[in-house]
Amino acid sequence: MTISYNWLSEYLPEQITPEKLSKILTSIGLEVETLEKYEEIKGGLEGLVIGEVLECSKHPDADKLSITKVSIGTGEPLQIVCGAPNVAAGQKVVVATVGATLYPSTGDPITIKKAKIRGTESFGMICAEDEIGLNDNHAGIMVLPADTKIGIAAAEYFKPYQDHIFEIGLTPNRMDAMSHLGVAKDVCAYLSHHTKKDSHVKLPFKNGFKADNNELKIAVSIENAEACQRYAGVSIAGVTVAESPVWLQQKLKSIGLRPINNIVDITNFILHETGQPLHAFDANEIKGNKVIIKNLPEGTPFITLDEKERKLSAEDLMICNEEGAMCIGGVFGGLQSGVKDTITNIFLESAWFAPTGIRKTSLRHGLRTDAATRFEKGVDISNTVNVLKRAATMIKEIAGGTIASDIVDVYPKPKTKTEVSITYHYLKKLSGKNYHADAIKNILSSLGFEILKEGIDEMRVAVPFSKLDISIAADLVEEIMRIDGLDNVEIPATISIAPSVENLAHEASYKEKIATYLIGAGFSEIFTNSITNSAYFSEAVLQKAVKMINSLSAELDVMRPAMLETGLETIAYNLNRKNNDLQLFEFGKTYTAEEIGKYDEQEHMCLYITGKKNPDGWKGKGANADFYFAKAACEKIIELLGLKIIEYTIEANEKLDSAVEVKIKNQTIATIGSINKKTATRFDIKQPVLFVDLDWARLMALSKKTKIEYKEISKFPTVYRDLAIVVDKTLTYSQVEKATQSAKVGKLKSINLFDIFESDKLGANKKSLAVSFSFLDEEKTMTDNDIDAMMNKIKASYEKELNAEIRK
Repeated sequence: MTISYNWLSEYLPEQITPEKLSKILTSIGLEVETLEKYEEIKGGLEGLVIGEVLECSKHPDADKLSITKVSIGTGEPLQIVCGAPNVAAGQKVVVATVGATLYPSTGDPITIKKAKIRGTESFGMICAEDEIGLNDNHAGIMVLPADTKIGIAAAEYFKPYQDHIFEIGLTPNRMDAMSHLGVAKDVCAYLSHHTKKDSHVKLPFKNGFKADNNELKIAVSIENAEACQRYAGVSIAGVTVAESPVWLQQKLKSIGLRPINNIVDITNFILHETGQPLHAFDANEIKGNKVIIKNLPEGTPFITLDEKERKLSAEDLMICNEEGAMCIGGVFGGLQSGVKDTITNIFLESAWFAPTGIRKTSLRHGLRTDAATRFEKGVDISNTVNVLKRAATMIKEIAGGTIASDIVDVYPKPKTKTEVSITYHYLKKLSGKNYHADAIKNILSSLGFEILKEGIDEMRVAVPFSKLDISIAADLVEEIMRIDGLDNVEIPATISIAPSVENLAHEASYKEKIATYLIGAGFSEIFTNSITNSAYFSEAVLQKAVKMINSLSAELDVMRPAMLETGLETIAYNLNRKNNDLQLFEFGKTYTAEEIGKYDEQEHMCLYITGKKNPDGWKGKGANADFYFAKAACEKIIELLGLKIIEYTIEANEKLDSAVEVKIKNQTIATIGSINKKTATRFDIKQPVLFVDLDWARLMALSKKTKIEYKEISKFPTVYRDLAIVVDKTLTYSQVEKATQSAKVGKLKSINLFDIFESDKLGANKKSLAVSFSFLDEEKTMTDNDIDAMMNKIKASYEKELNAEIRK
């Protein structure tokens, strides 16, 4: 939420510095995320003065240059070389002196320095309008009126608008603070409470509204009174659509809005002043002089202000005339009935639309307008007509014309205020602070609450329509604590706690252990969005996906059914910024739905690897990460979890090439592979990406059943033996490991493949595997006979199970 300091100050009873106001706002729960100085003209024309050209002559060495003498009211006249064709003696001009910085309309800032141009010294610059950021005009230097006083600062002459802008991190429930008046009310409540003086907002509403005539009566009919509970309008005839006054344009620009024309600018001004959206119609386009609020049939075409045709839903509330639709109620106007430069008669709308319907329509059509943002949070239904009168009066003053009808106010079922009770004991319990009854009463009264009943330990209030989020006593506690100041919450001298029972310590400790290892190995942890784009997945996958009913955007509409895609988004983002060597890991969840209301979460731990596994160095270039690098990282994670006896099987995978499933006791605990070309192309990735997806929940279940024992290092030596075997080419190393385990050699500690050799000399479709074994007896030093006996058992197992030939 963007708030202008100058604008806000107009409603406050006293002047408060921007810095102090920033602290007050944060203290009352309107956290100021940034406070920045705003300048209509960047640099504020600092260093520029008004001068007079005393002399002007042609430069002897350049046809298009002139040498001028310019007086700036102090000291000797400045010699300035000027290239403008319209410079002449006697002109009053804007002069940038040496050291001044110019901020042109386009391009980078320019600092004026003493210069020598074609052999002639120049001590400044005579400025054109675009050179100082006034506009884009570069036809020549700016010539000021003859009676302009010289020597004064350009900032004093032009008086460029300056302001301070607050960016407030507004929480979703605070629709009452989505306007300058709403913020002002909170500030005044704070001042009243802390200064013990009544501080009231300077309201802009006047009681002088009066219809000039009834020549342009437009009737209003509400057919859907649930979606539109109040609708007010007024006609204004004979307006002139033109540019807005400077003060209005400056206010809108300061909060980031682009001025359009006086009618639209006034509706935008009122929106940010009061929080109430308005809409202006071309009255001549209201066929039958009647406005009808209703729903239209499913699929009805409608062209909006952005000239796009949209197919309406039967749930969309429409503002219609007797012949057709004019506006998507509370969301976006129609092209035909919008305000154009040529219109003279307008019908101004102020209404209350049901928040739920507005949000659904806004998301359905992708129209996230300022009006929809306010309506979907709820606006003050009691202020509908007051705001309309204020806007109509402004339009008459600024755009001319006459108010050509009385206010039409259709309010079928007037709302009653919510009533809430609070006990002082409950307030003390939640806030931890004792509040005097008078302080409670004054705070709530200053916020617009009506005190209905006061008791010894209780107060009952009626909630203002501007605070739709207030419904229970805890909400009143929050309001009282906000105005008292959230930084004034008392901290108790003692804290009472109950010992907690930690059920997830096992999993948390392993997560920390694995993360520590991976970070030490050069990986970086990432957290990706659990909500992703359904376009990434096949229809078969989406059948069991958890779809978002109220999606944040068209691209974020499903809870991720797989981890790969969100990780690849991160990979693509980095690759597009030349960060090509990545080793990433992530703990996350995937989501599936067996049926409506029955959902399942699966925990994963994933690795994403691309580029080089180590950087280039003086000893040579770094090697690219490959499948075996990913496999080694996966094996190390499993080892750190205390698990052993891993099996590998090659399985087909829709998104991975050469996918390998890692199993323990016939349970798949991980998948390793490289993303295939189709998947890479979808994310515009042009280099190999390795992916490891570990089933974290299954690993945790297995690790809980595993007992990890710690032993001191053996004092007896480890013995190593090598063995070469000739086997079929199709044989995998995992089969060799299985055959080794079948030999049941208790003293065997590890096995490692260190060479693969293929040659026709070995025989057709044969290969040689060289394997290293390590043996350890922790009770004695092993003899050659002990080692030979174990190696013979392994050889026998290889010959029997692998049909291997032992190379001598």
